[in-house]
Amino acid sequence: MEARSFSQRSPAGLWTLIALASLILMITMGIRQTVGLFVHPILHSTTMSIAEVSRARAIGQLMWGAVQPLFGAWADKRGACGVLVLGAVLIALGQIGTLWASSFLPLTLAQGLLSPAGAAAGSFSVLIGIVASRLPSDKGSVASGMINAGGSLGQFIFAPLIQLIVSLRGAASGLLFLAFAALATIIPSWFLCRNNEKPAVARALPSTADEPGLKQQIRVAFRDRSYLLLHAGFLTCGFHVAFLTTHLPGEVSLCGHDASVSAISLSLIGLCNIVGSIFAGFLGKRYPMKYILAVLYASRAVLIIAFLLSSKSELAFYIFACAIGLTWLATVPPTAGIVGKLFGTRYLATLFGFTLFSHQIGAFFGAWLGGVAMQYAGNLDWVWYADIALALLAALINLPIKEKNIAVPLKADAA
Repeated sequence: MEARSFSQRSPAGLWTLIALASLILMITMGIRQTVGLFVHPILHSTTMSIAEVSRARAIGQLMWGAVQPLFGAWADKRGACGVLVLGAVLIALGQIGTLWASSFLPLTLAQGLLSPAGAAAGSFSVLIGIVASRLPSDKGSVASGMINAGGSLGQFIFAPLIQLIVSLRGAASGLLFLAFAALATIIPSWFLCRNNEKPAVARALPSTADEPGLKQQIRVAFRDRSYLLLHAGFLTCGFHVAFLTTHLPGEVSLCGHDASVSAISLSLIGLCNIVGSIFAGFLGKRYPMKYILAVLYASRAVLIIAFLLSSKSELAFYIFACAIGLTWLATVPPTAGIVGKLFGTRYLATLFGFTLFSHQIGAFFGAWLGGVAMQYAGNLDWVWYADIALALLAALINLPIKEKNIAVPLKADAA
């Protein structure tokens, strides 16, 4: 009874949780989505090639996804406070380590291991898991959209701010600013955990016969066809997002534009994704979320084709950024919503963490292959074509998903 009353918060209390989670994600995602602005300063100050820098970033994409389920399970079982604090410290260490990264291995340690692992600890799966577990199931998609919008706001704020700092004070000042910003998330994390951690009584209560354990729920999830299809579609989303965040500055440079065009474009993507994320979250209350995902993925293919056929002027980059921003991470609320529909919110941080790992497998290839294309072809054309094909494939993959397939505990497996 105590555990139930603990979760029944006032509307004001729930909005406070959403605001705190959004603030944390704003900073962690703002840092993560603007690291691409340091690619050219790194190339100019070291002897590394674009392929080496892209490979380090690609490893970071994979790491960000690989540790999501681990941090999600930690938060689900032990509480999220330690996860969020550790994440802040790791992000800060990653930015500081980049200051001395003059070759591939140190850069991989800083931006391929430390920083992405820290960003994973303060990312969607943990934060959405904290809030969704305190909400009715029909409001989970809306909350996911609001929290996700916080991450987009971070990109909108951080991209021009970091570009300004780098222009005025150099890349080192930009990295130090990101390190201090990461450590600042410890404060809202403490308030979020203070208001939301499960009490000792609730943690001590044994699982009932009708409630699966974590390992059992994972087995059930990976036997569910809809969950696996969701993974496959989200993988292509990762390819798209990582390719653009890492190599859009390179495309801007190839077209002869100033670096500020890259910063403004990334900022516009973040700004428009605020609208896209919130809108996708509210649509998830009215329409099947698999159709929302299909439309988002298909629209990306159309937008990229239009961009490739455009004049590639500064205005074309800005229009493309605004349009693609509406679909950018608007896929997160319906994806998290489907996972919640299939399996409930008890282990949402863990199960959505696995989904994000699939996202980051795609991200690995998006960041890496973009660098390979630049190194050997001198342009990004064939990666753009691959992105179009994957977006169309993702749209088709989501259509067979069955959102009402509520998993039943397999008691035989638990024995």
